[in-house]
Amino acid sequence: MVLLPHKKVTLFIQCIIDGMFPEVGFAVVRIFEKLGIGVECPAEQTCCGQPAFNSGYRKEAKRAAEHFINVFSDAEAIVCASGSCVNMVRNHYPELFRDDAKLLERAKGIGVRIFELTEYLVDVLGVEDLGSRYDGRITYHDSCHLMRGIGVKEQPRKLIMKIKGAEFIEMKDSDKCCGFGGAFSVKYPEISAAILEDKVKNIIDSNAEVVTGCDMGCLMNIQGMLSRRRLPVKTLHIAQLLAG
Repeated sequence: MVLLPHKKVTLFIQCIIDGMFPEVGFAVVRIFEKLGIGVECPAEQTCCGQPAFNSGYRKEAKRAAEHFINVFSDAEAIVCASGSCVNMVRNHYPELFRDDAKLLERAKGIGVRIFELTEYLVDVLGVEDLGSRYDGRITYHDSCHLMRGIGVKEQPRKLIMKIKGAEFIEMKDSDKCCGFGGAFSVKYPEISAAILEDKVKNIIDSNAEVVTGCDMGCLMNIQGMLSRRRLPVKTLHIAQLLAG
């Protein structure tokens, strides 16, 4: 029996999920319902500030970050289905507020209470088997901030390998970038597309029917090329697989 450390989690919903893929957010809620853990989702939450930060707009990023800290200040555990957002809060908020002792302390306090979804399930709850089922071949893409920023690599794989009916296939170079990088794909489209070419080739070569991951930015980018080329592979956020 797993002793759940928190009776309630507070969800931070990534902008891309909120605006374009709400089904992923609903899947996250279903996962916690399965586990008997209550969910809060503050309506006043906005962006974590990462797009502004990555583009060099530090003043705007600080404004978004301070709002985030205020909204989630009382949360016991913050869970987000995006490694890039967790990386921003955990690793870059202290950088933003390094000259403000009060906000720096609050930023560090938030940083130890925010978790990426699979990180929270495996490392905090000790849960690997959610009783999920998916009949088909699945491959997995390691998103950059998730793996390199917050060190989440094995947790998603442990969860996928417990999905009943699924055959997990490691693609070649699963840890190589998909070419999205947020604004990078807009500023450098040719380089982005070339990187994505390699990723899509490795997905196809894996013979998987589904490519999954923990960041919808990457999966949206991958799905774009798969769709344009009418390739028979679909993308699903890992939350959708686990909730199913």
